Amino acid sequence: MSDNAHDSHTGPIKTPKQLLWTSFFSFVLPVFLIIGLVFYVTRADKPAAGAVNPELATAQRIQRVGAVELRDANRPLQAGADVYKAQCAACHDAGLVGAPKFGAAGDWSARLGQGLDALVQSALKGKGAMGAQGGGAFEDLEIARAVVHLANSGGGKFTEPEAPAKPAE
Repeated sequence: MSDNAHDSHTGPIKTPKQLLWTSFFSFVLPVFLIIGLVFYVTRADKPAAGAVNPELATAQRIQRVGAVELRDANRPLQAGADVYKAQCAACHDAGLVGAPKFGAAGDWSARLGQGLDALVQSALKGKGAMGAQGGGAFEDLEIARAVVHLANSGGGKFTEPEAPAKPAE
């Protein structure tokens, strides 16, 4: 073997001074850069949580998870036209998102063939972009009355459902 066999396997560092600078730039400099970045990010004064608007922060922390709503069980049931105006008119007057328009017989012709029960179930459970109306501000019977009002405006011949007779006490 020759004396120059190890010359081809040597690295770029030839002197101890080069080794010192390489280790400095490889290990020490990145540590100082990280420390500088952390200092830069954390140096600004940041208000504590809720310090800007303490009333809002307190209200958000103690907001209720659920709610109990008490209603008068003996209130008179509303007519279909009143429920329609309060609950349905926003979408059905303008025909938004494919909703059949109020009074448009063409929109209602295919739907009327399904029957009143199917239309009421669609209203109570939701269909397409329309959310479920059951369990909301109105009772199921009131929603059914609104469906009859809406369907009859489009050519239906449904009769408005009556409230069941109250049991004698």
